[in-house]
Amino acid sequence: MFVAHVLTKTQMKKGLLLIAAIMVSQMVISQKLKVEQGDFDFFEGLDQINVEFIYDNMTLYKDNRSNEEYMAERSAELEEKTRGSGKTWEKKWIGSRDLIYEPKFLELMNRYLEEDEGLYFGEDLADAQITLLVETVWVYPGWNAAVMRQPAKLSTNLKFVESGNRSNVLLEISAKNAPGNRFGGTFSNEDRIGEGYAKTGKSVGKLIRKKGF
Repeated sequence: MFVAHVLTKTQMKKGLLLIAAIMVSQMVISQKLKVEQGDFDFFEGLDQINVEFIYDNMTLYKDNRSNEEYMAERSAELEEKTRGSGKTWEKKWIGSRDLIYEPKFLELMNRYLEEDEGLYFGEDLADAQITLLVETVWVYPGWNAAVMRQPAKLSTNLKFVESGNRSNVLLEISAKNAPGNRFGGTFSNEDRIGEGYAKTGKSVGKLIRKKGF
């Protein structure tokens, strides 16, 4: 009886160590920002910047499958389980851009730049001299199996261009592997990815505040 009790405690200890290791491995995922070209001089004196989001060439997972391939595969999987669920998911997947990703990004950008520097980022600002093009490059949705989970990862490319001359790139920043997860976890891929956009907005906003003002 004593041996069985010791073995059980040992197994529990190993299990706790494994969970701790998994949690640490998730925490070390960090976003990498790199200035590809340009500088931050043009931000001084601006009060608004137009923002456009681009998803045309985004890829997913390690095999870099296209968004179209991913949607077809995922929709077919869901349809096999429940008729109609695939089409419902497709609408949710695309709709998350307007409902989750873009608002999350803009909220965090404005939290650091509108409140502190008076610089507002928003869509459809026809009078803005500068436009920020946020191109989604790569997405890993992550997963959640209750006890264990893996955060989403998001890579984007951000170009600040003259609104009237898009070929004139004033500043280009690559943002790789922004981690996306909600405190306490979430079973929604879209929510995890949305946190990646929030993290990107926060990191880029802080960088601009530091370098541009």
